[in-house]
Amino acid sequence: MGDWSLSISSLGEEVVAQLCELLDTASRGWRKLAEVAGAEKRFKCSEEELEMCSLKVLEPLGSPTQSLLQLLAERECSLRYLWGCLHRMGHTQACQLLNSAVHDVIRITVQPESQVVAEGTRVSLTCWAAGPPGLTYQWFCGKQEVPGATAPELVVDTAAPPGLPQWYICRVSCGAAFAFSRWAHIQVERSRSPESASGYCPSMAGLQILQQPQPCRLAEGDPLVLECRALGNPPPQYQWFRNRRPVEGARGPRLQVQLVTTAERGTYSCRVFNLFHELWSQEVDVEIGPRLFASGAPWQEGDGDSPEPGSPDQLYATDKVALLVGNMHYLHHKDLRAPMVDVHALSALLRQLDFKVVSLLDLRRDEMQMAVDEFLLLLDKGVYGLLYYAGHGYENFGTSFMVPIDAPGSYTSAHCLCVQHVLQRMQRRRTGLNIFLLDMCRKRNLNDDVLPQVGALEVTANIVFGYATCADAEAYELSQGELSNGVFVTFLKRWLLEDEKITVLLDKVAEDMGTLELTRGRQALELRSNLSERRALTDPIRSLGRAETSARNLQWAKAHVLPESRHLRFDCGVTVQLGFAAEFSNIMIIYTRILAAPGDITECVAKLTDLPEELDVDLKYTNRESPEELGSPLVPTWSLTCPSCCLYSRLCGLQRLQQELTFTVCLQFRYRGVADFVEERRAMSSSSRGTGTRSRVPTGSARGPDGVSRRPRCHRGQRVQLCPVFGPNRPHLPQNVPRLEP
Repeated sequence: MGDWSLSISSLGEEVVAQLCELLDTASRGWRKLAEVAGAEKRFKCSEEELEMCSLKVLEPLGSPTQSLLQLLAERECSLRYLWGCLHRMGHTQACQLLNSAVHDVIRITVQPESQVVAEGTRVSLTCWAAGPPGLTYQWFCGKQEVPGATAPELVVDTAAPPGLPQWYICRVSCGAAFAFSRWAHIQVERSRSPESASGYCPSMAGLQILQQPQPCRLAEGDPLVLECRALGNPPPQYQWFRNRRPVEGARGPRLQVQLVTTAERGTYSCRVFNLFHELWSQEVDVEIGPRLFASGAPWQEGDGDSPEPGSPDQLYATDKVALLVGNMHYLHHKDLRAPMVDVHALSALLRQLDFKVVSLLDLRRDEMQMAVDEFLLLLDKGVYGLLYYAGHGYENFGTSFMVPIDAPGSYTSAHCLCVQHVLQRMQRRRTGLNIFLLDMCRKRNLNDDVLPQVGALEVTANIVFGYATCADAEAYELSQGELSNGVFVTFLKRWLLEDEKITVLLDKVAEDMGTLELTRGRQALELRSNLSERRALTDPIRSLGRAETSARNLQWAKAHVLPESRHLRFDCGVTVQLGFAAEFSNIMIIYTRILAAPGDITECVAKLTDLPEELDVDLKYTNRESPEELGSPLVPTWSLTCPSCCLYSRLCGLQRLQQELTFTVCLQFRYRGVADFVEERRAMSSSSRGTGTRSRVPTGSARGPDGVSRRPRCHRGQRVQLCPVFGPNRPHLPQNVPRLEP
């Protein structure tokens, strides 16, 4: 039986292509699927997203259905829910296709775990999969097959001296279908004692629980997180229990429930085991009570006086636009960790509320100003505008300043952006709601003794300021391993999707923040507002003019959609896939993968070279064999949609491009029986056709296996629409571009 709880991102390319064929043109097609899937709030697509899907028909290989499935996959839509939607549509053929596909899906049930071991220790990596009969396994170390490693368990002898970690991955296949495990790395450290130089290390041969789960008391709607971490060789496996009964699907070190109810209360424990040992964690109690408002009265469905949609009291936005800026890596000040995670989390939530979201990291003074200028161009009468800033900041005489990453050591207001000046410019656009969420310190800047000249603000009764902390106080981060959240966003993201007046919503965030013992007495949310109407982030959009909104959405889509994954065919016969993904509006991932090669070519690899100098690209994060080597804690948010066995490059600071983004795809390959590598290069840009050349590495006449000299030839390169985020060629504000299926 297939696993219907898997995400629809687990579907193979052939199945997705067949679904697109069935749904792209049928009367019961992708639009009907979007309508039926939208019955559940988190899967509802905005008008902007639907229009972006429909624009795919203008592309040679574009598919509205594929774009819609990608949106659903990003929101963790399961195969079971997709089948239910197709069934309610009455699309029997699509249901049958999905039925057969699910039963043929190869699912990795036990993933290999990364380990740090002593030199000379034998290490066991395990990968188990479920699927159709006849599954075969093949382990890889980097790009190379491990000879004879065709079993679910791989034993590695780490006799090599300590150095860079080795990366391993397992391919599970059945016929033409295959799936890859996640990457696992083995870091070898020098042994401290001669006893551990051979055989199994005594400390690794057993099983030891390093972190026990902790009891907790929660309210309904809170997230539940329990962790149990263990160390052992072979790597430990986990199974969680509630009231001494196994929790279905809870087979990892971390048990997480996004929104708990009283049904989740009980006593929890975790069974930890491997091939030789078994341990049990301590039992912990999880208490869950009803959510209380400030009055102390329990919340009940239907409470409150919120107007029903379509009622005379319902308020509307003509559009919704959000600019999220996170500054982390400062040139002359302490670096921060939380802005990346906070901006990413808020981007995902605001998109669900139909906001056009722009998320930018690490901006200089002129780049911050340009981002605000472009942001203001999208505001108009009745538009809801939201500005979120996370980074260093200060407040003098009641005026707030955002500090860019290039601010000098003793900065003043001349080096920073004034929040109140931004508000004044927003008011001139006759916006319907102005929201400022400032996640920064508000201490006095003693280097700046100039009295700010802001001027009087208009009386518009539509301004909301949510400060992460009080005046003359600091804002804090919560460290959680590689990921860190600011205290403000940790609590804000719990309430952001609620249908509440924005000031009521922020009041609830403030109450929750007050329960955190770590920051009690040091950080408290401060709310300032003159809002006279019941404006909420959930208010529907009703545009003033269809032509104006349609033109804006079309302009937005053209400016912010990443290029589709494409295939490049080189003269030697090798086909390379060039794909794109994104973390933020100014951070792009480009990956290359060898799809096909002639039989007379034994080795080949496609790398990116000749990247623009203004990007200041870190070579450590280009042409990496695994996403985890790119140095970003957000890799899991996009890597699941990318194919395996690629080379990945992470490009930051796209806002610094003054021209269109250009780069070269360099293919290096070697013919059978020939020692030298041959090189072909394809120059890519958005304004000109690429040209290709072939050369030999090292120098010499390039000959094929038949001994015939190969003369360099020019190609017709493929156009890649890659415009800079800012600059003279990009007059429109960048959106957080969607992640693309490979």
